[in-house]
Amino acid sequence: VLAFTCFALLARKTIAVFGINPDSIKEVSLALLLLFGLVMLSETLSRKFSALTSGLAEVGNKSPIQGEGLVSGMAIGALIGLVWTPCAGPILAAVLVQIIRQETDSAGIAVLLAFALGTATPMLVIALMGRKIIGRIGFLIRHAETMRKIFGVLILFSAGILAFNVDIGAFFTKRAAVPAHINTGLEDALTVPYAAPEIIGIADWLNSPPVSIHDLKGKVILVDFWTYSCINCVRTLPILTAWDAKYRDQGLVIIGIHSPEFEFEKNPDNVKAAIAQYNIHYPVALDNYLAIWASFNNRYWPAHYLIDKTGHVVYTHFGEGKYDVTENNIRYLLGLRDAKTAAAKPVSGSAQTPETYLGYTRAQRFLGTLMQDQPYDYRFPESLPPDSWALSGKWHVGAENITTAEKGAKLRLNFTAGKVFLVLGNADNIPVHAEVTLDGKPAGTVTVDHHDLYKIITQDTARRGLLEITCDKAALQAYAFTFGE
Repeated sequence: VLAFTCFALLARKTIAVFGINPDSIKEVSLALLLLFGLVMLSETLSRKFSALTSGLAEVGNKSPIQGEGLVSGMAIGALIGLVWTPCAGPILAAVLVQIIRQETDSAGIAVLLAFALGTATPMLVIALMGRKIIGRIGFLIRHAETMRKIFGVLILFSAGILAFNVDIGAFFTKRAAVPAHINTGLEDALTVPYAAPEIIGIADWLNSPPVSIHDLKGKVILVDFWTYSCINCVRTLPILTAWDAKYRDQGLVIIGIHSPEFEFEKNPDNVKAAIAQYNIHYPVALDNYLAIWASFNNRYWPAHYLIDKTGHVVYTHFGEGKYDVTENNIRYLLGLRDAKTAAAKPVSGSAQTPETYLGYTRAQRFLGTLMQDQPYDYRFPESLPPDSWALSGKWHVGAENITTAEKGAKLRLNFTAGKVFLVLGNADNIPVHAEVTLDGKPAGTVTVDHHDLYKIITQDTARRGLLEITCDKAALQAYAFTFGE
């Protein structure tokens, strides 16, 4: 158990130092759990698996450590712990995700100790009583194949629980009663309110010490999922900061959950700069591992979850708009019964070009073939269909972004919108200048000196246009286009 514990804590620190995304570990661990469950269901696969791993057991047998004393027992136990780790890899990987995602080292150690005790206890029982029990209970011997298959089903069931973030505790915990009036005075209220998940697994807090949903009972809470390079999020920030100033003294607490979409958005300094730029004074949690995103089962930027004074989520809204409905619900929960807020003007039209990602993982509407993770010399097509984009010159296309690999590389987009925004960065931290043309006419220069959302085009009305961006050097990174009226 000690060897196993040291390995797990070392893994936690290693992943934190190198910034590895725990979600990738979770995906691999779930795949291994699935494979391990299938192995246990199949007699043939189990036999082959045993043959492959039998060599690991021989390591312990060939150990130079001898004796039956405490020191020898500890040394052999530590060796077994390390040897056993690869065999238990599928389960260990899933547990490591939970350990890594804990907000503090002490919380991670608590989870680890619980797992270690759960692992060690049956081992101890088997060591002390296993032979005697098996000798007396012939049933286990006669039905060993069936028992193995049952455990295989249990492992597959566990993989499903982890994959879909099912809260097992919710099946055994009685829900707190929801006040009867909850749905009577709210507009677009949830049919079935639910207890708000606690905020844990946060990389850091800005503007505030750690905030707890439990400690805020008696307050009205608005949880806002956002990320600073998302134009839809940015357009909601003035509304949120106005609500914070207007209703904070009335009992409203806004909590910003900054859940990054791109790797550079995990940098606390970048988020601090955005907080200062947009005049945000309410608490902001850095959800770099998307732990809170997952616990709320969220899927959108921005997303608003309104929590009443009893700690229940009673209203949600995803995306921009419906500010009047959200504010009126805030006022109702605060007990303010005076005049309602007027509806705001919509911010986008149905004919507008949709958000367009450029990295190959989510690339959309590219005219041609993207060559992944390598420099390639592209050529513009003779014509570009509406809402599509193309490249000219040498570009390096990565998973999240595209990067210029030479001076004069061009990016072209056929769009319909009043405003065009582009998430940009510079790979070598030296300012990069990009010349912009609209329908063949100069439309300004964009200087990219840090990773952020940049306004590329502003027109009086939404209309179709042909945008072209030419870079003055290599190292310009482009992530995604977004649009507005």
